[in-house]
Order: sequence, then C-alpha cells, then structure tokens
Amino acid sequence: MNFVNSQLFKDVQMAEIFADSKTFADAVPNLSWQSASELYQLVGPLQGEKLREFVMSHFSFANQAIPMAKLNTTSVNQYILDLWPHLHRSADSDLSSSLMPLQFDYIVPGGRFQEIYYWDSYFTALGLEDIGDLATIEAMVNNFIDLQKRNGCIPNGNRVYYSSRSQPPVLALMVTLLWEAKYEQRKDFSWLENAIAALEAEYQFWMKGCEELVDDKQATKRVVKMSDGAILNRYWDSARSPRPESLKEDLHDAQNLSADQQLSYFQNIRAACESGWDFSSRWLSEPSDLKSIETTNIVPIDLNCLVYNLEKTLERFYSLINKEHKSRAIAELALFRLEAINQYCWDNDKGVYRDFNIRLNKQSPIDSMAMAVPLFVGAASEQQAQQVKTKLMSDFLKPGGLVTTLSNTPQQWDSPNGWAPLQWFAVKGLLDYGFISEAEAVMKNWLSMIEMRFAEDKCLLEKYNVCELVSRAGGGEYTVQQGFGWTNGVTSRFYKLLNDSL
Repeated sequence: MNFVNSQLFKDVQMAEIFADSKTFADAVPNLSWQSASELYQLVGPLQGEKLREFVMSHFSFANQAIPMAKLNTTSVNQYILDLWPHLHRSADSDLSSSLMPLQFDYIVPGGRFQEIYYWDSYFTALGLEDIGDLATIEAMVNNFIDLQKRNGCIPNGNRVYYSSRSQPPVLALMVTLLWEAKYEQRKDFSWLENAIAALEAEYQFWMKGCEELVDDKQATKRVVKMSDGAILNRYWDSARSPRPESLKEDLHDAQNLSADQQLSYFQNIRAACESGWDFSSRWLSEPSDLKSIETTNIVPIDLNCLVYNLEKTLERFYSLINKEHKSRAIAELALFRLEAINQYCWDNDKGVYRDFNIRLNKQSPIDSMAMAVPLFVGAASEQQAQQVKTKLMSDFLKPGGLVTTLSNTPQQWDSPNGWAPLQWFAVKGLLDYGFISEAEAVMKNWLSMIEMRFAEDKCLLEKYNVCELVSRAGGGEYTVQQGFGWTNGVTSRFYKLLNDSL
C-alpha cells in the first residue's frame, strides 16, 4: 500500500509524535504497513500518548547514533578513516518500509540520512578513492544504475517518497572516476558500453519532453525553451503534494495560500529538493520568504553545466567505442548548450555566472557558489575563469572557506554557511584553470576551520558556518547532522592534494 496516504501516517505526522518528521517516514513496520494501518482503522483515531504507544508497539526505528567511543577524536584524518565502516551499509533486504532496497553495498551520509543519496555519493567517492576503496564506489554506481532502471530516474535517495525527483546529475563524474581509476587500464570496453547505456538513460530523463516545446509552450518537465529556441534544463518534480518526510511543515507553510498557490508551492519545494540546495535564496523571489519559492522558473547555471558535462562525457566515451557518429551528434548538442549558457547565464559586466529566471526573462540577482561549476566542468573560457576566480576570492572566500551565497537568510544554503561539495567544485575548477595558489587558499581555510571545529565538536558535520568559526551552522528544516559523508570525502581529498603539493 502507499503508506503515506494512510490515516495512521497523517495522524502521526500532524501530531508531531517525533521532533523530526522524517523519523516516522522511515519507520520499519514490525509486520507490514498494511497490517498496522488496518489495525489503526479499528482502534483509531488516537491522540497524544496513546498514539505514541501505538506507534512504538508496531514500528521500529534505525539507530542513527555514531559510536563515538570507537572513533579517533584527536585527528581529523584518522576520524574519517575510522568513520567509513560506520557509514557503510550492506545490500538491503526488503523491510516493507519506505526504503527502496539496494542490491549492492553503499555509504549513507550519517545522522537522519540513513539511505543512499545521489549527489552526495560523488563527493563521498573522493574520500573512498583516497583509501583505494573502488569496490564501494562501484557498488554505489551499480545501485544507481539499478535504481534508474527500476524507478525511471536515479532518485534523490532510495526512499519511496523520493522517487519522483532526482538530484544534480553526477553519474558521469562517478563513471569517469571508475573508468580512469580501474577500467581504462584494462581497456574494458564492455564495462564502458554498459556505463554509456546508463548515461544515455539519464540524459534522456533530463531531456524528456523536448518534443513538446512547440509554439508558445516554454517549459515542460525538466526542459525549458529559451527565447532563441535553445533548450536548457531546470529542476522539477511531477508531484504537487506535501513532502511525506516534511508533511506538517509543508502544510503549515502553505495554510494561508489559495488552492492553486498551494499546489505550486508544493511542487516548487520538491523541485528545490531535487537541486540539493534545499533551500536557498536562489529559488526565492523574496530571499527571506520560503513561501515565495519559484524553483521551476529558474534555469540553474550549475545544473546546466552538469548536463553539459554529461554530454561531453558521452562525446568522449562514444569516441572510445568507435561510435563517431554519436560522438559528433552529442558534441554538437554540447556546443549548443554552451552557447546558451553564455547567452543566458553569463554576466559579462559583473564577470559572474548567474541563474536565469524565465518568469522575469532576466538573470537572477543572487550571486552563488553555483558560478564555480562552469570552471569545474571546463565550460568557462580563460577570461571567464579569471573573472570568476576574482569574484570567489574577493567576495566568497571567508575564514572557513567559501560561503554558499552572498545572501544572509534563514535558509541553510545561504550565508553564513559553507558546504563541502561547493568547496570541491571551486577547488577543482581553480586547479584545472591553473589558479593553484587560490585553490590552496580555499583548501587551507576549509581545513583550518575543520580542525578548529573538530577540536570542539569531536566529529565532522554536514555543513559549517564559514564566516564565524566559533558558531555552528544553522538554518534549514532540521538540526545540523554529524557524520558526514561528503564532508569526509572532500576533506580527505583536500588533505591529499595539499600533502602532494608540499
């Protein structure tokens, strides 16, 4: 049954039996959701302690605690090494819960996030590669390929309630990592052909609906037709309902909106979750008002650069398996996309990349770390890279690393917070364009902040306040989580890069 539509699920979420709405969305029924819901229909509706007692007698919950006694809390590097086994999960059995069982092993981020997450896994893979654990990276890639076949896309995470949305497309980055670290040396073109098929399927997912963009129809699903006919991408979700894992929060925020506005709000909230930047002033018409969210009106610079990277990866791989016709065809599409990125998302006067708002038919005023992704994927000219580098070092670099946006809001993907994946996009981009000292400055600021915070927190966290190092990061819908997969991976890679350069 679709448990999120059951009366039991709605009653528990609305009663705030748990401080975090995700807790019950991830509950494991002792028998089945069907039996628990049917029994509740007989004895319910319940409230207060009786409702709690019913839940605790019919469900169990994953232990989210990290065994600190087993971890080294004096060395960041050793802590990361010690932590990997505790974030490792074996292939799943079907628990009849919201979990979509995975056939292969995987890494979870930590804390409330006890499932695989799509874009997190690429940054986690950096740290796994540093310790030579290619097997786990490959297992996660195999899980994503399997999920894509079963679900129609690589979902946000392997939960049923995530199935209608994806996340930033990083499969090409993970496939490239495995090809260069393992299969290229073996000249295993059979493996590469299977990987290409998965990348083709992801590309079709992001480009689905292009044929519908005729006459005055500007956007559908994840594709947008720009004024000159160019096709770019946006984040989207087919569902227009509250997120089950944040049911009460979404209903509360939308309570004073009209029926149509509520549907739009729910869809735009979900689309922002697909971005991974949930939430940020990038998606808001009023930077401090979440109810002004309009994600589906935004053509994001980082998403389109990652799709460009997907196109360029397919171009390269097609050539390796002697499919030159396909290589030339996708190369032409990549060139068209690059021209559109420069047309709509590059501000030559300010020397920055920005998102484009199709409702307003102009660039967003929000400066964000998304501007580093064109450098990361090699989409910037030397002059553009030089200008972005100057902007990053003058405005974004703070004592603890690069701040997410220049907008200070209650949202967690804004100032004063910094996030590991954005540090990596920038550092790798700077290195690739030859800005070595600038990349080292970012890495050193991040690592000094990590070490300072680690001395107090005794763990690594999901996000950090990079402006005021004595303060913990805040904002968002939940408390800051410890672990943490992508922080571990990027921090590990920074240590390695700095050690190799010394």
